[in-house]
Amino acid sequence: MNTWFSLSLGDGITASTPSDQIVDEFQPAFEAAGKPPEMAVFTRPESEGRLYCEIIAYFSPAASDVAEAFDAKPCDPPQRAGLGLLAGEPNCWSVLFPESEI
Repeated sequence: MNTWFSLSLGDGITASTPSDQIVDEFQPAFEAAGKPPEMAVFTRPESEGRLYCEIIAYFSPAASDVAEAFDAKPCDPPQRAGLGLLAGEPNCWSVLFPESEI
């Protein structure tokens, strides 16, 4: 399965609560899977012309079980620019975005 998933976490002020919930759900699943580098969750603020940014979480295909627990929707793979790692190992970047530099 190569499907990415996305979920709106709200604006920059309110996004910390759902972000913490994602990390709490992700960590045991990540450890149970053997901490694979292809399993990660990223966030990025996106404004799309609006006054306030909306924080979007992007779940890698290997994190699909966690994404489904939050009712995240399938999406195209995100562009690397502007992403921040919310959960996963730091070496996930080269695995999930091999075509781009950090």
